[in-house]
Amino acid sequence: MTVFESWLGNPNPRADDTDRVRELRHITSRWSGLRTLVTGIGLSGFAAADALLEVGAEVVVVDSATGDSQREKAQLLEVLGATVLLGPEHVVSPPRPWDGFDLVVTSPGWHPDAPLLVSAALAGVPVWGDVELAWRMRPETGAAPWLTLTGTNGKTTVVEMLASMLRAAGLRATSAGNVGTPLVEALRHPHAFEVLAVELSSYQLHWLSTDLENSVRPLAAAVLNIAPDHLDWHGSLEAYALAKGRIYQNTEVACVYNVADPRTEDLVREADVVEGARAVGFTRSAPRLSMLGLVEDVLCDRAFVEQRQSHAAELCSLADLRPEGTTDPVAPHTVENVLAAAALARAHGVPQVAVRNGVLAFRPAPHRVATVLDPERTGGVRWVDDSKATNGHAANASLAAFEHVVWIAGGDAKGASFDDLVQAHAGRLRAAVLIGRDRALVADALRRHAPEVPVVEVDLAQDGDVTTDTAHLMDVVVARAADLAAPGDTVLLAPACASWDQFRSYGHRGDEFAAAISRRFLPEA
Repeated sequence: MTVFESWLGNPNPRADDTDRVRELRHITSRWSGLRTLVTGIGLSGFAAADALLEVGAEVVVVDSATGDSQREKAQLLEVLGATVLLGPEHVVSPPRPWDGFDLVVTSPGWHPDAPLLVSAALAGVPVWGDVELAWRMRPETGAAPWLTLTGTNGKTTVVEMLASMLRAAGLRATSAGNVGTPLVEALRHPHAFEVLAVELSSYQLHWLSTDLENSVRPLAAAVLNIAPDHLDWHGSLEAYALAKGRIYQNTEVACVYNVADPRTEDLVREADVVEGARAVGFTRSAPRLSMLGLVEDVLCDRAFVEQRQSHAAELCSLADLRPEGTTDPVAPHTVENVLAAAALARAHGVPQVAVRNGVLAFRPAPHRVATVLDPERTGGVRWVDDSKATNGHAANASLAAFEHVVWIAGGDAKGASFDDLVQAHAGRLRAAVLIGRDRALVADALRRHAPEVPVVEVDLAQDGDVTTDTAHLMDVVVARAADLAAPGDTVLLAPACASWDQFRSYGHRGDEFAAAISRRFLPEA
């Protein structure tokens, strides 16, 4: 067993407890009395504890935080019968000897080297994530199949697009997982879903069980792309990619990979899948056999058609991908996103017309290459919010969509570097406005690879720390960017960094950006 596997399973399992946990295969299994420790009381932790209490498990919840949100959730769980312990002293060692617990269910953000999780692994107590718990709580018969996907970028867009295609086919479907709705909640919905579009993060995949016989078995699975991200959590790109690749394990019908990203195909080759499962690629080029791709302006399928040796099925056109009323070129990553969603939908038998109707009905979530103000209202400058670009790979796709860019970047780099990103786009950068804790890393890359590009660092430090006055911060950022932009330029918020150092979320960052633009250009609003 590798070190990686030891964090996920049990290096020294206790036979009696492990046997009981292995028998937890569906909602009617023997959950009653199961002694469970839940680590974390956030969205997924709360949902896991609530679900366990409903099936009669004994639940203890620990969390280091003691804020209002945590206390409110603790009160609700205590009313339902849980024991909740808040405070940093409760996450170092178990609240009672490990012999008193059968199972640990950890929230996905908990790092594998957290003392409590290391202690559980050494004691032989099984450690599951919330995704594993949800799979084991499915109905014994008639359970909705899972169409799962992961990737460094595009996950949420693709999973929502996939759900739109499934609904266009007349199926009761929803998106769940890392997209915001915990899987255990989706399973408990009063109107049972016929199929689930499941977004999984590398954190969630890391915590899947190594008991493959009983673990997650998706009908189809996809890895959209692999690029350096969350290296501070996983420790290396190899470990991060390995976590992503776990999504292919046990796949029944189709392992979907990105032809332009060889790492994703390598992960398919290494996966232990159900006999008969096929590798299905997606590409912006003409598709070869068992691929979906692009022929001139038509997205087509040569994987899920009977005569795929010689024929392809037309799914939709590039014109279908453009927002209504626009004639802008379709971004390359948008084409890939649609093809990936279509591959998963087609694996489930969704007809061609439903793929197109799902595309037409889909509306992108906020903060994803969204135009805030058009050039005619801002002196010929386009202002674009791609706050969701929280790593270099996402920022790369965003920068590639525009010819001349005043780039707003910086934040929490999560252990990443920016040399390749800057080098690739130096020719299109008019200027850069940098914010956040790790802005110096971006500035250093610009000095090395784009020394002629003007750089402005917005440093509104308070007591040696970054400012928490986010409205004022963005007012300054927008003012500096406006000074640097010329007609025909795009001012692009594509930070290539997480937002946590200064903002509550990437959404908060994007909202503050849009609000600052409105204050400057639409003062009457």
